Amino acid sequence: MDLLNTLVDKGLRRELPTREEALAVLATSDDALLDVVAAAGKVRRQWFGRRVKLNYLVNLKSGLCPEDCSYCSQRLGSDTGILKYTWLKPEDASRAASAGVAGGAKRVCLVASGRGPTDRDIDRVARTIEAIKEQNTDVEVCACLGLLSDGQAERLRDAGVYAYSNNLNTSEATYADITTTHTYQDRVDTVRRTQEAGMSACSGLIAGMGESDEDLVDVVFALRELDVDSVPVNFLIPFEGTPLAKEWNLTPQRALRILAMVRFVHPDAEVRLAGGREIHLRSLQPLALHLANSIFLGDYLTSEGQEGRADLDMITDAGFEVEGVETSTLPEHRRGGGCGGPCGDAAPAGAAAEADAPAAARTDLVAVRRRGAGTDLPPNA
Repeated sequence: MDLLNTLVDKGLRRELPTREEALAVLATSDDALLDVVAAAGKVRRQWFGRRVKLNYLVNLKSGLCPEDCSYCSQRLGSDTGILKYTWLKPEDASRAASAGVAGGAKRVCLVASGRGPTDRDIDRVARTIEAIKEQNTDVEVCACLGLLSDGQAERLRDAGVYAYSNNLNTSEATYADITTTHTYQDRVDTVRRTQEAGMSACSGLIAGMGESDEDLVDVVFALRELDVDSVPVNFLIPFEGTPLAKEWNLTPQRALRILAMVRFVHPDAEVRLAGGREIHLRSLQPLALHLANSIFLGDYLTSEGQEGRADLDMITDAGFEVEGVETSTLPEHRRGGGCGGPCGDAAPAGAAAEADAPAAARTDLVAVRRRGAGTDLPPNA
């Protein structure tokens, strides 16, 4: 297929596809799916070999959020039955982080619900990082605390935060349909503050919220323009009690095409298979490892994930290996920021791709997290 050959060549040169090419990936047929995965897999292996980076989430503060993000089980007025608790003590967060590290994670992601941190919150996170580093000196720490104001990124960097995560989630054109309590630009500003402070920028998307192919391409291209180091690809978890509970728009094949498109647009960035993979990819999860070079181990913020042991078995059985702490995740030219080479320019928008048939709702696969941080039960790692 000429399209795939072109995209592989561009990916090996770190050249940006055109919008038409990105849309064409999303429009490929199920019959061509394995060809699409194989092509994107060549690009993935060029820059990351067969390594899979493991990341582990620690939810420092669950629920109690004043924002109204339609996809989120922690949103204002949510009635989803999730765990709700205020800030974990540093020793409890450290214990949870150590479980993830013991399971093979090299990055621990510290997350707290809310619009953004106060100065007191920054102090709390700093004490938590200190406790984590006492037990796990080499672990990368990523923080996801919401929108940052002036000076906060620098304080987090000085506290030992390696990366900061703030997802764009969807296109600028449709952002106000998903969230009204803050703007798309607020999130872009936080990504830029992260980069200006010298931290690694982590920002991704949520697929399956009823967006069009054009919306998906828009947000993925916007992330390329921001030159983020890692791109988490989340698939909507339709929690009962949220406005998007009825949005079951993804098939496993559609999810793989989205991952492939992200890989072609971000050939040398860390593409992370994130929330919702178990629900929407299901038995095709191993194929996603040919596209993404990074996954979350165990549970998510408010939902349960696949058992940690099953994640490790899946990686091994698919012919991949867990990335060790001694190995740098990003290719050498990306370390320290910048695209490190010809990044290319976006071409004008192409025609809309034909939509996939709606997926069947699998509410049986949505399990609220009841173990790990904030409970007396051991974590899933």
